[in-house]
This record gives sequence, C-alpha cells and structure tokens, in this order.
Amino acid sequence: MRSTGSRNRTHRAVATTAVLLAGAVVLTACGGGNDGNSGDRGGSSAPSGGGVRLPDLKGQTLEVAAVWTGPEQENFTKVLDAFTERTGAKVDFVPTGNNTSTFLGTRIEGGKPPDVAFLPQVGVLHQFAQKGWLKPLGAAARAQSEKNFAKGWQELGAWKGTRYGIYAKAANKSLIWYNTKAFEAAGISGTPATWKDFLSTAQTLSDSGSPAVSVGGADGWTLTDWFENVYLSQAGPEKYDRLAAHEIKWTDPSVTDALTTLAQLWGKDDLLAGGRKGALNTEFPKSVTQVFSGGAPAAMVYEGDFVTANINADTKAELGTDAKVFPFPAVGAKAPVVSGGDVAVALKGGQGAQALLTFLASADAARIWAAQGGFISPNKALDPAAYKDDVTRTIAKALVSAGDGFRFDMSDQAPAAFGGTQGIGEWKDLQDFLRDPGDVGGTQKKLEADAAKAYGSG
Repeated sequence: MRSTGSRNRTHRAVATTAVLLAGAVVLTACGGGNDGNSGDRGGSSAPSGGGVRLPDLKGQTLEVAAVWTGPEQENFTKVLDAFTERTGAKVDFVPTGNNTSTFLGTRIEGGKPPDVAFLPQVGVLHQFAQKGWLKPLGAAARAQSEKNFAKGWQELGAWKGTRYGIYAKAANKSLIWYNTKAFEAAGISGTPATWKDFLSTAQTLSDSGSPAVSVGGADGWTLTDWFENVYLSQAGPEKYDRLAAHEIKWTDPSVTDALTTLAQLWGKDDLLAGGRKGALNTEFPKSVTQVFSGGAPAAMVYEGDFVTANINADTKAELGTDAKVFPFPAVGAKAPVVSGGDVAVALKGGQGAQALLTFLASADAARIWAAQGGFISPNKALDPAAYKDDVTRTIAKALVSAGDGFRFDMSDQAPAAFGGTQGIGEWKDLQDFLRDPGDVGGTQKKLEADAAKAYGSG
C-alpha cells in the first residue's frame, strides 16, 4: 500500500504535557461517507442516569475480535457484558493473536468475518478500507465520535474522507516503569531525564546487582516502540512523519543515528535482564512481571500505560508505591511522546455492529473500561475520576489535553506486512538487530528492502 500526503498529514503529532505524579514523578504524556445502519432505531434504551441510547437487540449474537488476552481481555469483557445488559445481544469474543490482519483477512475471505474487530494498526484500517472490507460508521456512531473525540482521533479512524473507526482505547507509549525498591537499593533517588542519564542509571543498577532493563524482545512490536521513541526525540517530528510515510528511506543517516543510540543499551548484556538472548526470549507480559515480582526483579521496563493491567493482575506491586513511572528520556532536545491505539470497526452490516460501535464511542463504555485499570481513552467526555488509580488518571488527562496535537505510533501507520506482522518486516529486522546490535548498516538495508516492498515503492 502506498502512503499519501494526506495520510501523512493525518498523523501529525503528540504534544508534550507535563503533570505531577504521586507528588514526585513528572510525566510527559503522552468526513462522512454513507450512514449505513444508525444503531438507534427506536425502542432504544439508556441507563436511568442518562447516557447513550441503544436499540433492543434481543436474540442477536455478535462476534468481536481483538488482539487482547489475559487481563486486557478480561477487562474488555466487562464492557461487552454491559452492552449485553443494555441491549440483550449476546457477544462472543475471539482473540486474533498478534497477526491481526492475517487472522481477519482469512476470516473475511472465507466469508465469516466477525461483526466488529479492533485493529491495532492504522495501516491495516487503510488496507481493509481500500479492499472494501469495512462498513462506514452509522449516524449514531458518528454522532458519538464527533461529540466525544478530538478531530485528530476522528481522522485516524477515516480513509479517503469516510469514517470507519472508533479509537475507544489509546496508549501513551513513552513511559519507563520502575521498581522503587531496586532504585532505593542502588542508592538512586531521582529518575533520568536524558538518554545519557538513563544509561548511567542502568549501569548503576547493574553494578548494584540488579538486572537494569527488562526488554520484551520476543514480541517484535515492543522493539518498534523503542525505536520510535529514540527516533522521534533524536531526529525530530518532521523526519518522523516522513519516515512513517516512507518519504525517506530507512538507510537515511537519521536512522543510522537512532539504531546506534539503541545499540548503546541493547549492545550491553549486563544492562539487559537475561542479556540479549534473554530479552529475545521474553514476551511482553513477562517483561513486566520480572520487574515487579520474583526474588531478583529487574529494575525498569519500557512500554505504554497498559503496563498497569499486567502489574495489577500478575504482581502484588502497588502502583504509585512499588511501581512508579517516568517519561521516556530525551535523546535529543525534547523527550518523545508517541501515542498508539486500537480502532473498532464494523466488518458486517446490520444494526448490531453499529450499536456496538456507538456504545464503544460513548462515555458509558469508557467509564466501565477505565474502572478496570490498564486502560486510557481519548474520549474527552469521560470523567477522569473513573480511572482506577492516580497514575493512570494523570496519564489519561495528559492524553486528552493534547487535543489534536499527537504523533501516532510509526509502525502502526505502516502496511501490516512491514509494521504489524510477527516474524517479518520491521518486527523481525529489529529482533535481528537486538541479536546483533553491531550491524547497524545491515539492519538498515533489511529495513529499507522490507519497507519498499510493503509500501509498494520498490
């Protein structure tokens, strides 16, 4: 799929907002089309306290597909349960696995698409819309979207002027989570604000006997997030946008600089929990739990706000006490802020799919989801008091206050064959780089070859 100038403009990006966390930790946060089915056809119901109106769907069964498993799936199920209670529709959840586009493409081509799916990449939304696989938002869903979301989030769910998706779940992907006891044991009283200080902190932790940084390298998407934060801070937003659109090549010197910077961490086995080999065998959930549980926990783990779901479900650590967070360190002049999100789309026509999209665009659904933890929403109608803890609440407030000023995850903007598929493209190329951080030039050549093929420009 080719990138376009309009696509590039759609993803102009994340402004930084500073907030005070737990009294000590400063965070930097992160068209129309056909109406289709409105999802509100009379006989609709709203909760006694007000809220979005939904139709009576008794006797209908819907299928929803998303990447989530474990705690994230359990939390989302609470939202689906509320939809069932409000409408009478039965809703079945199907996990897609990491290769969401492949899973859904196979189902669609086999004539058995789910009613609604969450797409973790903007590039996949564009690909599916281009193939005619998506149903435009109906009038009710579109009205909720326009009421509750900044224009930038609405445009992210659109393709060629037609709105298809609801960004019900978002992420601030520029956060470093740390074990406070590990910092105290190493005599570290503050948190690093620059990359140089971050490396120094990691070395101090390692020298004190604590594995410094936990990396979930078995999941290639975590490595793309590492790269994007370094690149955005070091190369700046203009080049970030151009690389995201493949308007500059991955052999560009700016990519050389970013990979060289990453190698300062990835190339030191003593700074990584389990060394490079251990990192490559560590999946994302384990990268979190091995920081906040066990006899010899690692000290730090990088990833988005959704880390809180794993901390809450899989460890005994308390957010804001045992587990704290600081912004991804500045590599260049400014600390980076990268946002991500999952967009809900209808793959089938009918009242049920549109009603679910309407619900997901409402503050009603966001309130239920927020109460579970491990979730933030760009829904500006959601009362921040709904969030489970102060850490998540401040991250979410910063996301909403950014308005239209946000930079979206680069790999999620790419065609899925490059930026969103396990075992190929950017995911594999960065795993290979983690395995051999000395091969900067070779990694760039592989990235460019894979990008050119996926974007259709080579």
